[in-house]
Amino acid sequence: EVLEAYQAGRASGLAGQAADPGRVFRLPRSRHIWQAALAFALLMVGVFLGRYVAEPRGAGPNVAQLQGEVEALRQLVTLSLLQEQSPSSRLRGVTYSYQMARPDAQVEQALLYAVNHDSNVNVRLSAVDALEKYATNAQIRRALADAVPEQDSPLVQIALMDLLVQLNDKEAAPALRKLAQDVQADGQVRQHAAWAIQRIEIGRASCRERV
Repeated sequence: EVLEAYQAGRASGLAGQAADPGRVFRLPRSRHIWQAALAFALLMVGVFLGRYVAEPRGAGPNVAQLQGEVEALRQLVTLSLLQEQSPSSRLRGVTYSYQMARPDAQVEQALLYAVNHDSNVNVRLSAVDALEKYATNAQIRRALADAVPEQDSPLVQIALMDLLVQLNDKEAAPALRKLAQDVQADGQVRQHAAWAIQRIEIGRASCRERV
């Protein structure tokens, strides 16, 4: 329909040019390009929908294969962006990791590396949030607890402690207790560590009562 409308408009313009030889009919270049792009886009959509409708109902594995390919693409984009020099690109990489439907070991390690070594605080904070979906793994929880005293940013330390409290990670209590007693640590961080220990102990007591 788009192509027919374009041809009709062009024919009308040519007819006007024939009626008035002094008038030069010429489509603007930008309009011509956009019409061609729109026609191509509609063509591709039509091809895709045609193939989808024409597929037999038992074509479930094709959909599963497509989903797997999309997931692999997200993984590739995430890992690539996390290695970029630009902090904004690395932040986009962390954002892509949120879109992954299932945990991935390589992305998991890349996010942990970002938490411990990225030069940008915002990237580290975003990576802490992204690792929440991986926290069912005991090794990840242990790595998060070990990362708390290694951080040079109080904001990242507090974000890590909040995540450990949210996870009710009892194994993190010794590391947090050590941080709370470290006189060289930031005062606010020490207070937050003491609060985190208290919350984890309350959670442990609640679990015992339910048992």
